[in-house]
Amino acid sequence: MKKILKNDAVQSLIASLLCIILGLLIGYIVLLFINPEGAWDAILAVLKNFMKTANHSRRVKLLGATLVRTAPLLMCGLSVLFAYKVGLFNIGAAGQYVAGVCASLYAALAWHWGWLPCVLLAIVAAAALGAIVGVLKSFCNVNEVISGIMLNWIALYTTNMILMSQKQEASHYTLKLKESAPQAILPGAGLDKLLGYDKVTIAIPLAIIMAIIVYIVMNRTRFGYELRATGNNRNAAKYAGMAEKRNIILTLVIAGGLAGLGGAMLYLTDIEQWSVTQTSVPGMGFNGIAATFLGGLNPIGTIFSSFFIQHITDGGPNVDLSHYCAQISDLISSIIIYLCGFVLFLKTAINRGLAKSDEKQAQKEKKLAAEAKGGEK
Repeated sequence: MKKILKNDAVQSLIASLLCIILGLLIGYIVLLFINPEGAWDAILAVLKNFMKTANHSRRVKLLGATLVRTAPLLMCGLSVLFAYKVGLFNIGAAGQYVAGVCASLYAALAWHWGWLPCVLLAIVAAAALGAIVGVLKSFCNVNEVISGIMLNWIALYTTNMILMSQKQEASHYTLKLKESAPQAILPGAGLDKLLGYDKVTIAIPLAIIMAIIVYIVMNRTRFGYELRATGNNRNAAKYAGMAEKRNIILTLVIAGGLAGLGGAMLYLTDIEQWSVTQTSVPGMGFNGIAATFLGGLNPIGTIFSSFFIQHITDGGPNVDLSHYCAQISDLISSIIIYLCGFVLFLKTAINRGLAKSDEKQAQKEKKLAAEAKGGEK
C-alpha cells in the first residue's frame, strides 16, 4: 500500500480529490447557514450540471457547451504549468489570454482573415506579451508576478480600445462572427454534429493534443530538461553552459502563446462576444492556475481538472434562485477553485506522513534486530 501511495500520480489524485471534497463540504456548510432547506439540492445542482437535464438532446448540447469552455481553460492551465515547471509563476496568463482574444477578433472582424491566420496571430500577440515579462525578468530582475499583473490591465484596456471599432451599434459587445466573419469560425470537423451543438469545434481535440505535446516536451526532450534545470537553479544551469536568460524568455514566450491560443479557441467559436466596456480581467486565465494545481502540475491531469472546474462553473447557475441569490453559485465554485491551490500542500503532508511511517518502521526493525542479536549472545 505504501508503495502505491509513494507514486506521484496517486498522490496528486488523492490530494485533488481531498480538495474537491473539502470544497464541497465548506460550500454545503455555507448553504446551510443561508438556507438549510435547499442546501443539498443546490450542491447536487452544481455537481450535476448538464446531467440534471432530463432531455437527452439538450443534455448533450449542454455537455458540448461545457467542453467548448474547457478547451481555453485547459490552454490557460498549460500556460501556467509550463512556466511553473521552469520556476516561474505566470500570473500574466490572464493578460496573454486577453491579447489572444484581441488579435484573433480584430483580424477576423476588421481584416476578414480566415480562422487559421487569426489563431496564429493570437499566438504571436500573446507570445509577445510573454516576451516582455521574460525580458524584464532576465535583464532587469523584475519579478514576473509584478510585471504580469501590470500587463494584465494594460492588455485589458488596450483590447477594449482596439475592439471599440468592431462593436455592434446598439450594444457594447463586438460583432457576431457568424454574421460578420463566418470564415473565421473554427471548423467543427464533425464534432458539432456529434454533440448537436454548432459551437463545438476542433478546439477541443487541439487543446488535448497541446497538453500531450507539453508533457512530451517537458519530460522527454533535452529542451525540456534545460528549461527545468534553469528553473531549479539558474546559477547551476549557467555554470553548465545553458543559456539561462534565453530559457526564461523562451519559457514565457511559449507560455504566453499557449494562453493566447486559449483566447482564440473560445472567441472564434462565436459562443460569446467581447464587451468593450469590460473593467475586469477575465477569470479564465486565473482559473487556469487552479486547473494546473488541481491537476497535480501534470499536463494530462490538467485536462481532467480543467473539465471539472468548468463543469462546476457551468453547473452553478442551476442553483434554485428562490432559495439563494444569483451569486451563491459563484461562491460555491470559487471555494472549490480556491482549495485547488492546496494540492501541493496535501502532497507534502502525505509524503511527510509516509516518511515518518518509514522511520518508525526502520526503528522497529532495528530494535528487533538488536534484541535478536542480544538473545543469541
